[in-house]
Amino acid sequence: MDASKEDIPYREEISSISELLPCRESQIKLLLSLFGEREFMTLPSFFLYGHTATGKSAVTNSILKTCKLPHVLVNCVECYSSRFLYEAALNGLYACRESGRPDMPIKCENMNDFVRLFRQTCSELHLQNETVYIVLDKAERLREMDANILPAFLRMQELVDGNVCVILLSEIVWEKFRCGTGFLEPLIVHFPDYNKDELLRILVRSAPAEYPLDFYQMYLNLVLSVFHMVCRNLSELQHLAAINFKKYVEPIKSGEATENDSRKLWKNFEPHLKKALQTVYLREVSSTQWEKMLEESDVGKMITQQGLSSRTHVELPYYSKYLLIAAYLASYNPAKSDKKFFSKHSDKQKKKLLKKQERTNNHMLGPKPFPLDRLMAVFYAIVEGKVAPTANIFMQITSLVSVHLLAQVAGDDQIDVPKYKCLVSLDFIKSVARTVNFDVIRYLYDFV
Repeated sequence: MDASKEDIPYREEISSISELLPCRESQIKLLLSLFGEREFMTLPSFFLYGHTATGKSAVTNSILKTCKLPHVLVNCVECYSSRFLYEAALNGLYACRESGRPDMPIKCENMNDFVRLFRQTCSELHLQNETVYIVLDKAERLREMDANILPAFLRMQELVDGNVCVILLSEIVWEKFRCGTGFLEPLIVHFPDYNKDELLRILVRSAPAEYPLDFYQMYLNLVLSVFHMVCRNLSELQHLAAINFKKYVEPIKSGEATENDSRKLWKNFEPHLKKALQTVYLREVSSTQWEKMLEESDVGKMITQQGLSSRTHVELPYYSKYLLIAAYLASYNPAKSDKKFFSKHSDKQKKKLLKKQERTNNHMLGPKPFPLDRLMAVFYAIVEGKVAPTANIFMQITSLVSVHLLAQVAGDDQIDVPKYKCLVSLDFIKSVARTVNFDVIRYLYDFV
């Protein structure tokens, strides 16, 4: 593509997307120039990598939606098996033409069928003359699937003999994906971490209307001065800034200080901020619980007398509760029911389950073992907010095993794939679910 046409077709899109996603102008401009027009042939594959909350998914989704390019979004954590992955991509194609869903969900078992069905579906939807983008988020999970999946997706344009582009989104570098020869090298685009100035520029966009912008910017500078050295995750920083602002302006609302009394505001806020520092990543409570604690009494007194140490009503860290709920669902629900309960593309009305009297009661048979990838898929589907499967999450699984709420069981012949089963009772999991306002009965196969 010559330089004169590099960014002219998408000049307005660059401006609108950059306004929506600041500090990612260079990546937006690069991807838009490489995508080209809808009918242009593009590169077979892209590999976008960077740490959690660096804008990979947001930039990709914004570009595809703003430019109205035909695309399919597949999360490899939710689609933890190759069959789920193929079917999610094929059924998702119908959204490109606003066709909703196919009359019957497409079934696909292997890569050969996927290539054939992909070509056939594109023909039915009249997508042959446009570039179709397949976006695979959390692409590092592809390494755990069949060995032919990743090389085939990288060569999808060649296999389907059509205009298709595969975009891999990952938190690890491309070198970790190479496991043999024959790979078609994708174009690699790096999304670096936001620096302190960029974080401030993004966070200040959420300033409350009732306070001056300079005042909120000063508050953010205080928050970043404490958290920036231990946390660069934009999502976590947004969460911390939002839930702690009420405590910062407390002296103003009570009339003890004004917006210009920065020393008095800081003196009141500093002990609270140190307590909040202990809950980075490993949240002890949810946002609503934290706000309720602030409303009921002074947070320092609340934490020492009632909250984090004694835990009269919060027995587990916030994410551990969802992990335990996910483990219970995986232990007592058959794997075939996961798609009905958790898949975004499932049609609950068309799927008919057996009558209750014709089923075997799973609670009578006891908990069944389940693999780690199924646990993470259920957790990712039910947890409040978007949570990346980081090392902190896996540490909490280990903690649940150590306190005998989960048990690790021996796998059949897959040494590298651990299996677990849930050891808690139905009454216990119902009480845990109530603390996070999750209706666990609604997702249990025996009760629907």
